[in-house]
Amino acid sequence: MSEKKAKSFVYNWTFLTIILIGLVLVNIIAGILYFRFDATEDKRYSLSDGTIEFLSNDSNFSDRLSIKIYLDGNLPAELKRYKNAIEDKLKEFKQYAGNRLEYEFIDPNSKESSEEDRRSLYEILYNRGKGIMPMELMYMKDGSNLQMLLWPGAEIEYGGSTVSHIQLMPGTPQGQYYTLSPKLEAQIQNSINNLEYMLLSSIRRATQKEKPRLAFLQGHGELTYPQTQRVRTLVSPYYSVEDIVLNDSIDALKGVDGLIIARPTQPFSEKDKYIIDQFVMKGGKLMCFIDKLFVPEDSLNKNGYTHTMRYTLELDRMLFDYGIKINDNLVFDKECAPKHIPTAKQQLIPWFFSIRSTSTSHPISRNVEPVLLKYASQIQFVGNGKNVKNPILTTSPNALMTGLAPIISIVMHKDYWNNPQFVADPTDEVNKICLAGLVEGHFDSHFKNRIISSFANNPDVGFKEKSTKEGKVLVVANGRFIENKYDSMPNKSGGYLYKARGFNELKMDETMAGLNMQPMIYGNQEFFQNMVDYMMGDNSVLDLRSKQIDIHAIDKEKVKVEAGFYKFINMFLPSVIVLLFASLIFMVRKRKYIKK
Repeated sequence: MSEKKAKSFVYNWTFLTIILIGLVLVNIIAGILYFRFDATEDKRYSLSDGTIEFLSNDSNFSDRLSIKIYLDGNLPAELKRYKNAIEDKLKEFKQYAGNRLEYEFIDPNSKESSEEDRRSLYEILYNRGKGIMPMELMYMKDGSNLQMLLWPGAEIEYGGSTVSHIQLMPGTPQGQYYTLSPKLEAQIQNSINNLEYMLLSSIRRATQKEKPRLAFLQGHGELTYPQTQRVRTLVSPYYSVEDIVLNDSIDALKGVDGLIIARPTQPFSEKDKYIIDQFVMKGGKLMCFIDKLFVPEDSLNKNGYTHTMRYTLELDRMLFDYGIKINDNLVFDKECAPKHIPTAKQQLIPWFFSIRSTSTSHPISRNVEPVLLKYASQIQFVGNGKNVKNPILTTSPNALMTGLAPIISIVMHKDYWNNPQFVADPTDEVNKICLAGLVEGHFDSHFKNRIISSFANNPDVGFKEKSTKEGKVLVVANGRFIENKYDSMPNKSGGYLYKARGFNELKMDETMAGLNMQPMIYGNQEFFQNMVDYMMGDNSVLDLRSKQIDIHAIDKEKVKVEAGFYKFINMFLPSVIVLLFASLIFMVRKRKYIKK
């Protein structure tokens, strides 16, 4: 072998060895480290800042948390994709939680277990309907129909015991089943989109050490427990929800973190206002949902018109001192829900007083479906203090206000269907009217310079004329947006059991659904959840709940016109590239050996 060939031989084998070693190192590093690059516009594959912050903070959970996912084994391809998505998400979680988080996939239908052991596991998972709901799946494989019982959920163990269950996909009622259809594919895609929220909210619920206290005020004609049962159920896993009557007690709100005043109808006494005011001065979070005008809908439906009447609540001046004013008018908007009038020729009309409100960029309402506000009033921010003031919900630009305490008529606008314009320029954002507002910062007491000195100087009273902690006051100029209808049933003790009705009017339009029409979708539930989380200072799932993932539909017209071109590209371009490379290599080799 010549010296030149020997050098070439050594060079080639050295180069090949370096490449092989490099590939092995890359695989080893990839096996140890987990990372992904998210190139999507809506960052659907990236964890939100709230998730990263929650998982990274050791104080949120210091003990080891174990997640057992019962979705493994010989699964159809669609469910394998879902299982892989869960595993990818948990790997990302583990990047920030470290050794505090463990997970494993379990096959509940493993053939290595006996029939008795499998049935015993099924009973534990089901837990009398309180655990994971099973899913029956029918699908075809190798020309034969197969049936599979799946448990699309997970258990969370923390502190040495099972503390929470996650239903990752809906179960099926007994005797019914899913098939591998577009409906199941859409369900899987929706579950993948919601994975981060489902996992984080379940971890948050399982590891919560102490629940902040959230109180619904009673004693002034507010919405009752049965009327707010649905929204209470939403937040009760994360907050200790209770009813409170002040009873002129200075310490009535002691230890309460957030106070909700939902649609009061009776006036507040000076003592009650003082207790609420001092609650705000101590950093309490106040949420007021207020109807300024009473609209008797029975008279409206019977006569076609009705007078409105003011509620005298005596809260106006106190809220004014905090920076918010609610006007004694009604707002009407082109973006509205329908009203059913059985006796009219046109039974379903746009009812401009049932506003489908417009969200703002604030985290409470961002990306939330329109919140339905019936007979809402205008909110204005007042005062020139340093507090931060943000509109949370507004009308569309095509909206207007009535005068004070107006008469409402069904025929207020005769030309319902011909694109009514309530303002000169219905596209100008300046026309938007605020319907819900938030003030954050330090407040001056409503009773500053008004309370007698002997009372103010009494150490037992503990009067504070300014905020000692930063507080939050949120006002929605509508009191009924969280109200649900309910059924009552007598119980054995002589009282009543209350249950919210099956139809969820906080998410869908009941009028349209009752007429077998495609109902409008509302975001009242999500708005309430976001609002409570933000006001109580827990923003870990706020971004997730309002995260918008756009599944872009295929442009069928574009496909029809340009399908041939892209088919040609996909079929012939790879072949052309291969031929070009082959020709190039042939020419290089030919020139090389001709020189020799």
